[in-house]
Amino acid sequence: MTFTVWCPDLERVRVRIGDVDHEMRRADDGWWTADVEASAGTEYAFLLGDDDTPLPDPRSTWQPHGVHGASRVYDQDAFAWSDHDWAGRSLERSVIYELHVGTFTPGRTFDAAIERLDHLVELGVDLVEMLPVNSFDGTAGWGYDGVLWSAVHEPYGGPDGFKRLVDACHARGLGVVLDVVYNHLGPSGAYLDRFGPYFAGQSDWGPGLNLDGPQSDEVRRFVVDNAMMWFEQFHVDALRLDAVHALVDTRAMPILEELSTETARMSAVLGRPLSLVAESDLNDPRTVRPRSSHGLGMDAQWSDDLHHALHVRLTGETDGYYADFAAPGALAKTLRGAFFHDGTRSSFRGRTHGRPVDVHELTGTSFLAYLQNHDQIGNRATGDRISATLPPDLQACGAAIVLLGPYTPMLFMGEEWAASTPWQFFASFPDPELAEAVRAGRRREFGRHGWGESEVPDPMDPATVERSTLDWDELADPEHARMLDVYRSLIALRRQHPELSDPSLSDFTVDVADDDSWLVMHRGRFRVACRFGDVAPPVEGEIVLEHERLTVTATK
Repeated sequence: MTFTVWCPDLERVRVRIGDVDHEMRRADDGWWTADVEASAGTEYAFLLGDDDTPLPDPRSTWQPHGVHGASRVYDQDAFAWSDHDWAGRSLERSVIYELHVGTFTPGRTFDAAIERLDHLVELGVDLVEMLPVNSFDGTAGWGYDGVLWSAVHEPYGGPDGFKRLVDACHARGLGVVLDVVYNHLGPSGAYLDRFGPYFAGQSDWGPGLNLDGPQSDEVRRFVVDNAMMWFEQFHVDALRLDAVHALVDTRAMPILEELSTETARMSAVLGRPLSLVAESDLNDPRTVRPRSSHGLGMDAQWSDDLHHALHVRLTGETDGYYADFAAPGALAKTLRGAFFHDGTRSSFRGRTHGRPVDVHELTGTSFLAYLQNHDQIGNRATGDRISATLPPDLQACGAAIVLLGPYTPMLFMGEEWAASTPWQFFASFPDPELAEAVRAGRRREFGRHGWGESEVPDPMDPATVERSTLDWDELADPEHARMLDVYRSLIALRRQHPELSDPSLSDFTVDVADDDSWLVMHRGRFRVACRFGDVAPPVEGEIVLEHERLTVTATK
């Protein structure tokens, strides 16, 4: 077989197969090749220049020994897929469920997750969004410190394990969204810069990619090829692109637009819908505007403003970036137009921020709404869920606004039963110096916000992972079961009545009390009324769902 690697500035490259090193040939474009007898399962590594240190393949699809070990040849065509009739799943009118494979079940594997998929089907979920599954150093972690983007994390079950999970999802009618990180690499095992000019600049999270400098064409191809691999070889239905605002790219064709173009082509080839969902802090509608309208062509983006406005209204927290969202009518404004900061001053940033959404041009499908997600829980010092401080009646109101509003709703694993387990930040770097640096940095960060060191869990302690793992036995508890029934009922209503999943923003109206004590969403003939204070909202029509502070009515 032919081994290839891009090393444009090196004079010598070898590939090690077993104990034998083979010289590689350089082409004018900087790609090196070597034809060596090998097959699936063969382990190999590259030696750069005269350095005899073996390094894994930057495009490796199998890393059985971790991010520092040898790569293993993987045959993408050997897996026996059963989803030949899978027609795909688009974002429109879908409900998304975000989960982390390593804490979704005590088994912490893809196969263990498969055993819980029927719960998601019964809940009414359409798309399962998985936090990053690519290889990172250590066994446990959120996945955002990945360094080998094409290799599936071996402790979860490796590439075959992930394919089994995707195949099982499709068999149950569930689409799969995969979280991918192109804005930085993790702190351990990021060897790309030894191969070529992959890096440019540094973010708070790690080295960024050279997307617009000299020799950046192949770096961009590295990103695009990775994205297309997940669609074509692993059959995923959508990608969630982490923190795209951190991508430094000044070229006339931004990498996001390039990804959008290539995704559309791949969708045509595969004959099923494929989607791109961006996480962006820019509040710029151009992110989700079609390419034909001079946008970047993302199918959707997360709406943190909606989360913040809803969180403040429900909890009363106004620290940090929550402060601006305590303004009267903040939730109603954000529900009507996706962004609260649409050219308004952001006190957290110390400047004006954002741009208005044209509600006649874009629909709610372009924005994800959520009461909780991995960031908004895990980046709290103690990883506490909203259900840790919020009574069930108010959580039900928050769930109704998310699930019956015009936006694409997303739930975080365990939210549907008000799980008591926190979801805390954790990692497992084997390097003791790096582990201590992460531990100290985490405590220092929260210390600036008034948390004592003893209150911040040790991210390197295995007990932190254990605490963050869902306790499925809670489903038998009456209190948790009642919340699960609320979520199932809301999703069932959404499915049964098209008005309750209508993504139109131009026709969407919200009534709100002057003191924000109640809110009513108008959804066709339905009214979704939430009482936050002592004053009850006006309701009319037949009650189709009622839960203390929440009332859903329908008129003829």
